[in-house]
Amino acid sequence: MPEPSCHLHEAPDAATLAEDLARFVAQRLQEGLSQRGQALLVVSGGTTPVPFFEALSQSGLDWARVSITLADERWVPPDHADSNERLVRAHLLKGPAAAARFAPLKSDHASATQGLPSVAAAMEALPWPADVVVLGMGSDAHTASLFPGSPELAVALDDTWPARCLAVSAPAAPNVPVDRVSLSRRALLDSRHLVVHVTGAAKRLVLDEAMQPGPVEAMPIRLALHLKGKPCEVFYSA
Repeated sequence: MPEPSCHLHEAPDAATLAEDLARFVAQRLQEGLSQRGQALLVVSGGTTPVPFFEALSQSGLDWARVSITLADERWVPPDHADSNERLVRAHLLKGPAAAARFAPLKSDHASATQGLPSVAAAMEALPWPADVVVLGMGSDAHTASLFPGSPELAVALDDTWPARCLAVSAPAAPNVPVDRVSLSRRALLDSRHLVVHVTGAAKRLVLDEAMQPGPVEAMPIRLALHLKGKPCEVFYSA
């Protein structure tokens, strides 16, 4: 595995980091709008990105030409407390950003497996490559819904997998134990700018370990940290 290729952006606190990250992402989206007339942003769920979403939502972009989707989604209704879509709608798709076009990773089908074909078609219709993909990282070094030890991990990491997403069975605790849909490695890396957003001293230890050589299967966040010729932007605060 190549040595880590990352630019580290540190901030004294999570609020400052969120503002820094929002500024960075808004600039990259504006570049896409200026150069190509449209832009695509992929974001992650969880609690870490909420201040970032709030800050980015106030950016003065032509949001009607911006498409937004998720790196992964839990197969729960969009108004469920565990829904990443609910998080995005509450904290990002508001104010000026309410005009953005949101492509959910969830359909009305009963299961992630049944809904995968329609979700995959919706993902293919987006204007790839993404201008920015913002990934989070769990304490087990998972990113999106690519979990160490997951039975679907090999497929997710297989760049010959034809779809940009896949159904993922419920992970073990402490992760929320529901089935999911996740973007594949091929989709997550199909981006002009790749960001990893991490807060907290405990996760810094995990991040430092993931920056060391080792198998992606053990620490899936390594898929973003060890890209030859494509540096990743790591935004971190304690």
